[in-house]
Amino acid sequence: MNIQVKESCTARILLAEDDEIMRITLSDRLRKHLWCVDEAEDGKAALQLLKENNYQLVLSDIRMPNFDGPRLLKEVMARSPETDVILMTAFGSTEDAVKCLKEGATDYILKPFDMDDLTIRINRLLDMQKIKAKCMSLEEKCREQHAPIVGSSSATRKVINLISQVALSDATVLVTGESGTGKELVGSAIHYSSGRSEKPYIRINCAAIPEGLLESEFFGHEKGSFTGAQTMKIGKFELAEGGTIFLDEIGEMSLDLQAKLLRVLQEREIERVGGLQTIPIDVRVICSTSRNLVQEVKKGSFREDLFYRLQVIPIEVPPLRVRKDDIPDLCNYFLKEFGREKGRFLSISDEAMSLLQGYDYPGNIRELKNIIERLTVLVPSAMIQAWDLPADISSSFREERRNIPLKLADAVAKAERACIVNALKESNGNKTEAARLLGISRKNLWEKLKTHNM
Repeated sequence: MNIQVKESCTARILLAEDDEIMRITLSDRLRKHLWCVDEAEDGKAALQLLKENNYQLVLSDIRMPNFDGPRLLKEVMARSPETDVILMTAFGSTEDAVKCLKEGATDYILKPFDMDDLTIRINRLLDMQKIKAKCMSLEEKCREQHAPIVGSSSATRKVINLISQVALSDATVLVTGESGTGKELVGSAIHYSSGRSEKPYIRINCAAIPEGLLESEFFGHEKGSFTGAQTMKIGKFELAEGGTIFLDEIGEMSLDLQAKLLRVLQEREIERVGGLQTIPIDVRVICSTSRNLVQEVKKGSFREDLFYRLQVIPIEVPPLRVRKDDIPDLCNYFLKEFGREKGRFLSISDEAMSLLQGYDYPGNIRELKNIIERLTVLVPSAMIQAWDLPADISSSFREERRNIPLKLADAVAKAERACIVNALKESNGNKTEAARLLGISRKNLWEKLKTHNM
């Protein structure tokens, strides 16, 4: 078994070939293309490497002693369905190769073959993997925009009911709440539940764009209006025509731009930077902020007239710590989401779920989502246990485990003593009643009290 790891490799390939000369020749040629190649002399060695590493592609001979190509294919399909498999076959085993294609192999190549032909096939498959990855990324972004609001707690139901009412109008909405609570989900839910759902939904993070560029981002600019404006640019408000624009972290906007936004909301028209004409717009505005805008108004960093203009309909998204009943639903939703993405479908033990519900999540739903994604990658078994959780969540569980004696007899004695203490407390020291609660005789209780030096 030969394993090679390079920092600069563009893809990792597992080569399973029992013919040593063929294996060495192939691996040398493949490495010239900056591919990392791990070599296995038979199917069993290849299976061991599959357990330890991730591969973009498996190149395997279809006929090997003990553990052949078709069996290896089944293991690859079970462990890593996104990995492509090319089978190398002699002329006499073409029927086997075609059968493997039906069972999930990506391609097969007849021996003897031209190395250029093989590298062309590998490059094509690796290119297709990149395209699939881009498509998955786009699908993920679409899912984020159309993601449901998960949860059945009374606080979440209240927000969902308010969204269904707000969606019927075109009124301006101000969504408030701590960072990570899902304010963007509320904005997209309002848009896609409204009569504007077939029109554009444009999102802008006001905190992520430099202040000097934000006006141009909002309203566009004319050619030559400032240094670097070599062409005319359409702004986000124009792009959202007929639809909805979501202004995230509106509290980060400068006072000067706040005044211009107020005029847009009042007049329903914009002017491009450097332009002389007004452009009428039909856009619904939804804003969000994690700041307390009432305090910002008092400090003078946010315009009072804009605040009241935005807060036609206020929606406050509660933090996760006050709606912990939603945590099981959220965990299961994220497990399915990351399971589709990574090909791993996990569950959570009752003990681990109890710990997850006992944590306060300063980062709210975003923090919970990151925790579940991390667990999906790192947990070795199919069920997430209490000891798999981050230390700040599982600290109480770890402390309990440290206090449990290693010897079984000591652990049983400790548990028995605790039960007796609880029974005595419950019976206010009445030993007859305590014995009844414990389900033992009074004599047996006396013996146990002596044993435990009580």
